[in-house]
Amino acid sequence: MNASEGGEPGPAPGSGSASGSGPGPADVVGVVGAGTMGAGIAQVFAAAGHPVVVVDVAREALARAAAAVGKSLARFVKKGAVSEVEAAAARERIAYRTEIDALAPAGLVVEAIVEDEAAKRALFARLDATCAAGTILASNTSSISITRLAAATRRAPRVVGMHFMNPVPVMTLVEVIRGEDTADATVAALREACARLGKTAVEVQDYPGFVSNRVLMPMLNEAFFCVFEGVARPDAVDQVMRLGMSHPLGPLALADLIGLDVCLSILEVLGRDLGDPKYRPCPLLKRMVAAGHLGKKTGRGFYRYGPEGERVE
Repeated sequence: MNASEGGEPGPAPGSGSASGSGPGPADVVGVVGAGTMGAGIAQVFAAAGHPVVVVDVAREALARAAAAVGKSLARFVKKGAVSEVEAAAARERIAYRTEIDALAPAGLVVEAIVEDEAAKRALFARLDATCAAGTILASNTSSISITRLAAATRRAPRVVGMHFMNPVPVMTLVEVIRGEDTADATVAALREACARLGKTAVEVQDYPGFVSNRVLMPMLNEAFFCVFEGVARPDAVDQVMRLGMSHPLGPLALADLIGLDVCLSILEVLGRDLGDPKYRPCPLLKRMVAAGHLGKKTGRGFYRYGPEGERVE
């Protein structure tokens, strides 16, 4: 399937949202943003039987997403977690589009674009005008207020946070973030959707960084400061946390996986919205982001990476 093409996304427009209770087991799911997270979200919904429409303005991003989904599913086949037939069916359920109107059939749309509030608010306003009245609009934001995103729409009860963890096909947690006006039925619909994906939904309130990043980012920031202040080299910092604290991945390797630009953005939101200087981003992090050393996605962060994302010593 060509990344800018794809089969029809499934049921007729509006069929997935008539009840206002979110997507049923075979209803269309929309994903906006074809980056790492968007591709992973599309994969897990498609693997669970949903027709999926991925929308991105960049055809190159759609092509990369299609390739990433294919590689990820191939790894699951190699491990014996899914069959070749199941993987092929999941790939065929995903349509890749550049037009926002392609999301009209969706009962749930998950936004996974850049971590920028203005961009997200503008997108939510467009989705509100495009999608059926009962469609749930969810954000995969790492830190931005769901309440403020909902205020850009006329459907605040059906706006919610759906924060997946990276890598999406592997990690089981989904933070479900309740905005000020998010309806109980919306949260219940997302819990059901997560269960069908084999994920565990954990409900949290709308507060800067929610739970995951409010706890995680200060730890990562301290690891950045350890390197910045010459306390230890990156591999030593990571080894201490892996061997001494039983972390499966060291904080600097994890930051490279998340994206150093994303880490910086989250720390800036925490500092601004909580007004506490303890969230000040490390100057080293700022410098690395300014240089374009963003981690795995650019091949260089605290470590260097090859074309397949493998670490290069």
